[in-house]
Parts: sequence; structure tokens; C-alpha cells
Amino acid sequence: MVTGGPWNAKILKVKGVDLSLDDIEHGILRPLFKDPRVHYAVNCASIGCPNLQTEAFAGAKLDAQLDAAARDYVNHPRGVTVGPKGVFVSSIYSWFKAGFGGNDEGVLKHLRAYAAPDLVRKLEAVTSISGDFYDWGLNDLQG
Repeated sequence: MVTGGPWNAKILKVKGVDLSLDDIEHGILRPLFKDPRVHYAVNCASIGCPNLQTEAFAGAKLDAQLDAAARDYVNHPRGVTVGPKGVFVSSIYSWFKAGFGGNDEGVLKHLRAYAAPDLVRKLEAVTSISGDFYDWGLNDLQG
């Protein structure tokens, strides 16, 4: 997904190539690693995004860090909510559905892989997603 705003600004030069944040995420990280957990690591700092991490991602513990970030987001209402009107997911799963399996079944399989037992039970019989949501408000300290 290519967005407007600061994400398209060419702010970095690597080996003579000007890059934007979108270039790094969508042109390098996602295509190179083909790992949907990238979405839990790179974010825009909006309220709807996964949490910003408190430590740098590091090679020796990268898988564990990405798994933890995935679990945190999937098990938070910003990631998934299940209620009487169905299952609603973050728009991240809609925007990037291809990376999460290509359809609702693939997204649900991904969610179940990182869901806590209570959420797994709620998702057991679910076969489709009812809708998606996203809060673009700035994730800022409230004083």
C-alpha cells in the first residue's frame, strides 16, 4: 500500500539511491522477506498500528521479537475484535490480505496462529471476516 504524507518523502540515501519509508517497507522489507510479521515491526505510529517496540530488532532474537509483536497485536482489540456482529480486524489485514494468505481463510489462519487460547476459541467456527477498521489518530502521549 502506498500512502501519502511523510511516508513518500525521500529522506534517506543508501548506496546513492534516495529512499522513503514506503520504499523501505513496501519495496525492500516485505518483498525480500515475504513475512507478514513485518507488518508488526514497521508502523506509522498511528493508534491503529502495532505497538512500537521498546528495543531494536536484532538478528539472534528476531523471530522471537516478531512473534511477540504478532501476538501482542492479534490479541489486542486494535488487531481483532469478536462480537455479536462478527469478527472485525484491523484494516492492515485487508490492505495486505495477499501477505496474510490471500483471503479471509488465510487471514483467520494467521490470526489463530498468534491468538491466545480465549481468542482461538472465539475464532474456531469463524469462516469469514465481517469488516475492518483502523484509527489514523496519532499514537501520542496524552497529558
